[in-house]
Amino acid sequence: MFAEEIISNEIAPIKTDDTLQKALDRMNEFKLKHIPVVSDGQFLGLLAEDDLLEIHDYNILVKEVSVNLLNAFVFTNAHTYDVIRLLGSLKLTVVPVLDQQKNYTGLITINNIINSVAELYAVNEPGGIIVLEISNRDNSLAHIAQIVEADNAQILSSYVSSFEDSTRLEITLKVNKTEITSLVASFERYDYQVKEVYNNTQIDDGSQERFDSFMNYLNV
Repeated sequence: MFAEEIISNEIAPIKTDDTLQKALDRMNEFKLKHIPVVSDGQFLGLLAEDDLLEIHDYNILVKEVSVNLLNAFVFTNAHTYDVIRLLGSLKLTVVPVLDQQKNYTGLITINNIINSVAELYAVNEPGGIIVLEISNRDNSLAHIAQIVEADNAQILSSYVSSFEDSTRLEITLKVNKTEITSLVASFERYDYQVKEVYNNTQIDDGSQERFDSFMNYLNV
């Protein structure tokens, strides 16, 4: 998924002829800490709420304020991961998106990112989740996929987490079925360490044991 697919045009940028009060009002309306400044379609930078709050006169124009505009943006063909990285590293609440000629095309908010990540990792799709812990030398997604497919399931999404000063990895899998007891057993049979399991619909409520006892009674 790319930046141009999740652009929001609901939040208009601030112009250089707008007042600081208008910029603050817009940030407050959309619960943002940053707002892009645009002049004749060209992105000039991001205004930060913290910088504006230090100014006493909110009626002056943006172009009259001597604050540093943050030169943070992505191009339309940037991957969603790049947007997330920029949001996290600079503690932003929005990321402006520019075309290849550096014209402003819109922005991406944290809510846009949350929705795109939910789609990217099939959050809304029904399915079970398995967390495996493996050595980085055993990181073979092809072999993991074979085990899943042998259990008549498919991987909807997956991601890998590494740990500092460790050769261990965590692989989180979401598969397209919720009864995953047999799949968990398959991973354990291949010596994978299953750390966590979620959304497994097979619950041991004693019904199977009662059923087996009843069948034994009928066979007496």
